Amino acid sequence: MHVVLEYTYADDYLQAREAFRSAHLAAAWDAVERGELLLGGAVGEGPFSGLLVFQGENALEAARSFAKADPYVLGGVATAWTARPWTTVVGTDASTPVGRP
Repeated sequence: MHVVLEYTYADDYLQAREAFRSAHLAAAWDAVERGELLLGGAVGEGPFSGLLVFQGENALEAARSFAKADPYVLGGVATAWTARPWTTVVGTDASTPVGRP
């Protein structure tokens, strides 16, 4: 199972993140080492949003737990977040692969 955790960042994201970035990245790398987090980063030219992709049987709970404890969320850098299951069908790591037609 894959889950996409999406953050909406505050307008002053680039300045606001500095106080929390080290702790945020440490938490993210911890999640990678546990095998929960596959990828994460800012999206767009702003950047005013972020995406983190979680994997595993408990990916939804892992993503929610990550967000609830993330220094970016607790510090107001991320003003909103959503964690949604992502049905992956194409690619070597797809959770529900569908073969080439």
